[in-house]
Amino acid sequence: MKRVTLFCDGSSLGNPGSGGWCGILRYGEHEKILSGGTQRATNNQMELTALIRGLEALKEPCEVLVVCDSKYVLDGLSKWLPNWIRRDFKNVKNPELWRLYLKVSKPHKIEVQWVRGHSGHLENEICDKIAKEEALKFKNI
Repeated sequence: MKRVTLFCDGSSLGNPGSGGWCGILRYGEHEKILSGGTQRATNNQMELTALIRGLEALKEPCEVLVVCDSKYVLDGLSKWLPNWIRRDFKNVKNPELWRLYLKVSKPHKIEVQWVRGHSGHLENEICDKIAKEEALKFKNI
């Protein structure tokens, strides 16, 4: 099984407001940058979208190290998700995104690592910059 790293970040200008996301997939010397945005979203929705879109881009089952600065995403993955599933996501924010995450993550082995945002971590800073640029594209639409 290939081991890849997914660096991801999301941005929302207004929270909710125009949103953007970015993911960097890295496998050895190969790197792919993915990004996008939407007219209205929360920061947490964009953080989750970056994770989902990164996983969707994988063409085969992989061991994936997810590196992001979102405590919401990381705690969701490492602490809260089993209980949310048991409760069928009752009273959980963004249930459609969490369900989509479950679907796209199924073939992969996921490990998570938190990085402090805005602390000089190169890939996190790149993702943050691109996510904000994507959100700006939708700012006054």
